Amino acid sequence: MSYKDVPTKTVDVDGVPFTYRQVVGAEGDVPLVLLHHLTAVLDDWDPAVVDGLASERHVITFDNRGVGGSGGMTPDSVEAMADDAVAFLEALGLGTVDLLGFSLGGMVAQVVAQQRPDLVRRLILAGTGPAGGKGGASGAEVLQSAIQQASAEGRHPKHILFFSPTPTSQAAADAFLGRLDGRTQLDRDTPVSNETIGAQLTALAKWEQGTSPAGLATVAQPVLVVNGDEDIILPTINSFELAQLLPNAQLSIYPDSGHGGIFQHHTLFVQQTLGFLRD
Repeated sequence: MSYKDVPTKTVDVDGVPFTYRQVVGAEGDVPLVLLHHLTAVLDDWDPAVVDGLASERHVITFDNRGVGGSGGMTPDSVEAMADDAVAFLEALGLGTVDLLGFSLGGMVAQVVAQQRPDLVRRLILAGTGPAGGKGGASGAEVLQSAIQQASAEGRHPKHILFFSPTPTSQAAADAFLGRLDGRTQLDRDTPVSNETIGAQLTALAKWEQGTSPAGLATVAQPVLVVNGDEDIILPTINSFELAQLLPNAQLSIYPDSGHGGIFQHHTLFVQQTLGFLRD
Protein backbone atom coordinates (compact mmCIF):
# COMPACT_ATOMS: atom_id res chain seq x y z
CA MET A 1 0.00 0.00 0.00
CA SER A 2 1.30 3.47 -0.90
CA TYR A 3 1.95 6.09 1.77
CA LYS A 4 -0.83 8.24 0.33
CA ASP A 5 -3.32 5.46 1.12
CA VAL A 6 -2.21 4.09 4.52
CA PRO A 7 -4.48 4.86 7.47
CA THR A 8 -3.59 7.33 10.20
CA LYS A 9 -3.22 5.75 13.63
CA THR A 10 -2.74 7.03 17.18
CA VAL A 11 -0.73 5.77 20.12
CA ASP A 12 -0.94 6.92 23.74
CA VAL A 13 2.29 8.59 24.88
CA ASP A 14 2.08 9.26 28.61
CA GLY A 15 -1.59 10.17 28.30
CA VAL A 16 -1.23 12.18 25.08
CA PRO A 17 -2.34 10.84 21.65
CA PHE A 18 0.38 10.92 18.98
CA THR A 19 -0.67 10.43 15.34
CA TYR A 20 1.42 8.31 13.01
CA ARG A 21 1.40 6.34 9.76
CA GLN A 22 3.44 3.35 8.69
CA VAL A 23 4.25 1.46 5.51
CA VAL A 24 5.53 -2.01 6.30
CA GLY A 25 7.80 -2.99 3.44
CA ALA A 26 10.01 -5.42 5.35
CA GLU A 27 8.50 -7.03 8.44
CA GLY A 28 11.03 -7.72 11.18
CA ASP A 29 13.67 -5.31 9.86
CA VAL A 30 14.90 -2.37 11.94
CA PRO A 31 12.19 0.31 11.50
CA LEU A 32 13.09 3.57 9.78
CA VAL A 33 11.47 6.50 11.61
CA LEU A 34 11.12 9.86 9.87
CA LEU A 35 11.36 13.21 11.72
CA HIS A 36 9.94 16.16 9.81
CA HIS A 37 10.57 19.87 9.23
CA LEU A 38 9.19 23.05 10.80
CA THR A 39 5.45 23.54 10.03
CA ALA A 40 5.15 19.98 8.61
CA VAL A 41 2.54 17.31 9.35
CA LEU A 42 2.11 13.74 8.10
CA ASP A 43 0.85 14.94 4.71
CA ASP A 44 4.12 16.78 4.00
CA TRP A 45 6.19 13.63 3.54
CA ASP A 46 6.76 12.95 -0.15
CA PRO A 47 5.08 9.63 -1.09
CA ALA A 48 7.86 9.05 -3.62
CA VAL A 49 10.42 9.09 -0.79
CA VAL A 50 8.35 7.09 1.71
CA ASP A 51 7.26 4.47 -0.83
CA GLY A 52 10.78 4.16 -2.18
CA LEU A 53 12.21 3.58 1.28
CA ALA A 54 9.36 1.21 2.14
CA SER A 55 10.34 -1.03 -0.76
CA GLU A 56 12.87 -2.49 1.67
CA ARG A 57 12.07 -0.97 5.06
CA HIS A 58 9.34 -0.64 7.67
CA VAL A 59 8.83 3.15 7.52
CA ILE A 60 7.09 5.15 10.26
CA THR A 61 6.15 8.85 10.16
CA PHE A 62 4.61 10.71 13.09
CA ASP A 63 3.51 14.08 14.41
CA ASN A 64 5.51 15.02 17.50
CA ARG A 65 3.83 16.57 20.53
CA GLY A 66 1.43 19.40 19.65
CA VAL A 67 2.02 19.00 15.90
CA GLY A 68 -0.83 18.27 13.47
CA GLY A 69 -3.17 15.68 14.90
CA SER A 70 -1.05 14.90 17.98
CA GLY A 71 -2.14 16.23 21.35
CA GLY A 72 -0.30 18.37 23.87
CA MET A 73 1.66 21.58 23.42
CA THR A 74 4.64 21.87 21.11
CA PRO A 75 7.82 22.43 23.14
CA ASP A 76 10.11 25.33 22.30
CA SER A 77 13.43 23.48 22.39
CA VAL A 78 14.97 20.79 20.21
CA GLU A 79 15.98 18.86 23.33
CA ALA A 80 12.38 18.63 24.56
CA MET A 81 11.25 17.58 21.08
CA ALA A 82 13.86 14.81 21.22
CA ASP A 83 12.49 13.66 24.58
CA ASP A 84 9.02 13.44 23.06
CA ALA A 85 10.34 11.54 20.03
CA VAL A 86 11.97 8.98 22.34
CA ALA A 87 8.73 8.66 24.32
CA PHE A 88 6.87 7.97 21.05
CA LEU A 89 9.37 5.27 20.03
CA GLU A 90 9.04 3.62 23.43
CA ALA A 91 5.23 3.82 23.28
CA LEU A 92 5.35 1.79 20.05
CA GLY A 93 7.67 -0.71 21.74
CA LEU A 94 10.56 -0.04 19.35
CA GLY A 95 13.90 -1.13 20.76
CA THR A 96 16.23 -0.10 17.92
CA VAL A 97 15.51 2.19 14.97
CA ASP A 98 17.16 4.02 12.11
CA LEU A 99 16.34 7.74 12.05
CA LEU A 100 15.86 10.02 9.04
CA GLY A 101 15.69 13.63 10.18
CA PHE A 102 14.88 16.41 7.73
CA SER A 103 15.58 20.07 8.64
CA LEU A 104 14.28 20.63 12.20
CA GLY A 105 13.81 16.87 12.37
CA GLY A 106 17.51 16.43 11.67
CA MET A 107 18.29 18.49 14.74
CA VAL A 108 15.95 16.35 16.82
CA ALA A 109 17.64 13.22 15.42
CA GLN A 110 21.07 14.51 16.46
CA VAL A 111 19.91 14.95 20.05
CA VAL A 112 18.23 11.54 20.17
CA ALA A 113 21.44 9.90 18.90
CA GLN A 114 23.50 11.67 21.57
CA GLN A 115 21.14 11.11 24.49
CA ARG A 116 19.88 7.62 23.62
CA PRO A 117 22.54 5.91 21.48
CA ASP A 118 21.04 2.55 22.48
CA LEU A 119 17.94 3.37 20.42
CA VAL A 120 19.65 4.44 17.19
CA ARG A 121 21.42 2.15 14.73
CA ARG A 122 22.01 4.57 11.81
CA LEU A 123 21.19 8.20 10.97
CA ILE A 124 20.29 10.10 7.81
CA LEU A 125 20.48 13.89 8.30
CA ALA A 126 18.95 15.88 5.44
CA GLY A 127 18.87 19.66 4.98
CA THR A 128 19.98 20.31 8.55
CA GLY A 129 22.91 21.56 10.61
CA PRO A 130 24.71 21.34 13.94
CA ALA A 131 23.87 23.48 16.95
CA GLY A 132 25.46 26.90 16.53
CA GLY A 133 26.02 26.20 12.84
CA LYS A 134 26.63 28.70 10.07
CA GLY A 135 23.25 30.30 9.48
CA GLY A 136 21.94 32.93 7.13
CA ALA A 137 18.89 34.96 8.08
CA SER A 138 16.78 33.71 10.98
CA GLY A 139 14.23 31.00 10.26
CA ALA A 140 11.35 33.40 10.90
CA GLU A 141 12.75 35.95 8.43
CA VAL A 142 13.28 33.34 5.72
CA LEU A 143 9.80 31.88 6.22
CA GLN A 144 8.06 35.27 6.19
CA SER A 145 9.97 36.44 3.13
CA ALA A 146 9.11 33.27 1.22
CA ILE A 147 5.42 33.54 2.12
CA GLN A 148 5.30 37.14 0.92
CA GLN A 149 7.15 36.35 -2.32
CA ALA A 150 5.01 33.28 -3.02
CA SER A 151 1.82 35.26 -2.44
CA ALA A 152 2.95 38.00 -4.81
CA GLU A 153 3.90 35.46 -7.48
CA GLY A 154 0.93 33.11 -7.03
CA ARG A 155 3.12 30.19 -6.00
CA HIS A 156 3.44 27.85 -3.03
CA PRO A 157 6.06 28.94 -0.44
CA LYS A 158 7.84 25.60 -0.91
CA HIS A 159 8.68 26.64 -4.47
CA ILE A 160 10.97 29.20 -2.88
CA LEU A 161 11.95 27.56 0.41
CA PHE A 162 12.73 24.05 -0.86
CA PHE A 163 13.79 24.47 -4.49
CA SER A 164 16.24 26.50 -6.56
CA PRO A 165 14.88 29.19 -8.90
CA THR A 166 16.06 27.33 -12.04
CA PRO A 167 13.46 25.92 -14.46
CA THR A 168 14.52 22.34 -13.70
CA SER A 169 14.21 22.76 -9.95
CA GLN A 170 10.89 24.62 -10.21
CA ALA A 171 9.48 21.84 -12.39
CA ALA A 172 10.55 19.41 -9.67
CA ALA A 173 8.71 21.59 -7.16
CA ASP A 174 5.51 21.30 -9.20
CA ALA A 175 5.89 17.51 -9.32
CA PHE A 176 6.59 17.33 -5.56
CA LEU A 177 3.55 19.43 -4.65
CA GLY A 178 1.42 17.30 -6.97
CA ARG A 179 2.52 14.17 -5.13
CA LEU A 180 1.60 15.74 -1.78
CA ASP A 181 -1.92 16.33 -3.09
CA GLY A 182 -2.39 12.65 -3.91
CA ARG A 183 -3.89 11.70 -0.55
CA THR A 184 -7.67 11.66 -0.19
CA GLN A 185 -9.06 14.85 1.29
CA LEU A 186 -11.15 12.76 3.73
CA ASP A 187 -8.09 11.65 5.69
CA ARG A 188 -5.81 14.66 5.70
CA ASP A 189 -3.80 15.59 8.77
CA THR A 190 -4.57 18.66 10.86
CA PRO A 191 -2.50 21.71 9.77
CA VAL A 192 -0.05 23.08 12.33
CA SER A 193 -1.31 25.88 14.55
CA ASN A 194 0.25 29.31 14.89
CA GLU A 195 1.26 28.32 18.43
CA THR A 196 3.15 25.32 17.08
CA ILE A 197 4.94 27.41 14.45
CA GLY A 198 5.93 29.93 17.11
CA ALA A 199 7.31 27.22 19.40
CA GLN A 200 9.22 25.60 16.54
CA LEU A 201 10.74 28.91 15.46
CA THR A 202 11.85 29.52 19.05
CA ALA A 203 13.42 26.06 19.16
CA LEU A 204 15.20 26.71 15.86
CA ALA A 205 16.54 30.06 17.11
CA LYS A 206 17.86 28.45 20.30
CA TRP A 207 19.56 25.74 18.22
CA GLU A 208 21.16 28.26 15.87
CA GLN A 209 22.42 30.24 18.87
CA GLY A 210 23.89 27.13 20.50
CA THR A 211 27.44 27.50 21.72
CA SER A 212 28.97 24.20 20.67
CA PRO A 213 28.18 21.06 18.65
CA ALA A 214 30.94 19.19 20.53
CA GLY A 215 28.53 16.40 21.49
CA LEU A 216 28.50 15.21 17.89
CA ALA A 217 31.95 13.71 18.47
CA THR A 218 30.24 11.09 20.66
CA VAL A 219 27.90 9.91 17.88
CA ALA A 220 29.48 6.60 16.90
CA GLN A 221 26.70 5.47 14.56
CA PRO A 222 27.18 5.67 10.79
CA VAL A 223 25.57 8.86 9.42
CA LEU A 224 24.56 9.86 5.89
CA VAL A 225 24.44 13.66 5.48
CA VAL A 226 22.58 14.99 2.43
CA ASN A 227 21.45 18.37 1.10
CA GLY A 228 20.90 20.42 -2.02
CA ASP A 229 23.73 22.66 -3.17
CA GLU A 230 21.75 25.89 -2.62
CA ASP A 231 19.90 25.60 0.69
CA ILE A 232 18.57 29.04 1.69
CA ILE A 233 17.06 27.89 5.01
CA LEU A 234 20.02 26.07 6.54
CA PRO A 235 22.91 27.00 4.23
CA THR A 236 24.59 23.99 2.67
CA ILE A 237 27.86 24.74 4.44
CA ASN A 238 26.17 23.31 7.55
CA SER A 239 26.02 19.90 5.89
CA PHE A 240 29.75 20.01 5.26
CA GLU A 241 30.29 21.00 8.90
CA LEU A 242 28.11 18.12 10.10
CA ALA A 243 30.09 15.64 8.01
CA GLN A 244 33.33 16.96 9.52
CA LEU A 245 32.08 16.90 13.12
CA LEU A 246 30.59 13.41 13.02
CA PRO A 247 33.20 10.63 13.41
CA ASN A 248 31.55 8.20 10.98
CA ALA A 249 29.79 10.27 8.30
CA GLN A 250 29.48 10.35 4.54
CA LEU A 251 28.24 13.37 2.59
CA SER A 252 26.10 13.71 -0.53
CA ILE A 253 25.25 17.11 -2.11
CA TYR A 254 22.66 17.21 -4.88
CA PRO A 255 23.09 19.66 -7.79
CA ASP A 256 20.71 22.43 -8.86
CA SER A 257 18.57 21.99 -5.77
CA GLY A 258 17.77 23.60 -2.44
CA HIS A 259 16.59 22.67 1.04
CA GLY A 260 14.27 20.02 -0.42
CA GLY A 261 16.95 18.32 -2.49
CA ILE A 262 15.81 14.92 -1.22
CA PHE A 263 12.42 15.51 -2.84
CA GLN A 264 13.77 16.89 -6.10
CA HIS A 265 16.27 14.03 -6.41
CA HIS A 266 14.04 11.48 -4.68
CA THR A 267 15.09 8.52 -6.84
CA LEU A 268 18.78 9.08 -6.11
CA PHE A 269 18.13 9.84 -2.45
CA VAL A 270 16.15 6.63 -1.96
CA GLN A 271 18.83 4.61 -3.75
CA GLN A 272 21.62 6.10 -1.63
CA THR A 273 19.68 5.75 1.62
CA LEU A 274 18.73 2.13 1.08
CA GLY A 275 22.33 1.31 0.17
CA PHE A 276 23.55 3.10 3.28
CA LEU A 277 21.08 1.24 5.50
CA ARG A 278 22.02 -2.11 3.95
CA ASP A 279 25.76 -1.76 4.60
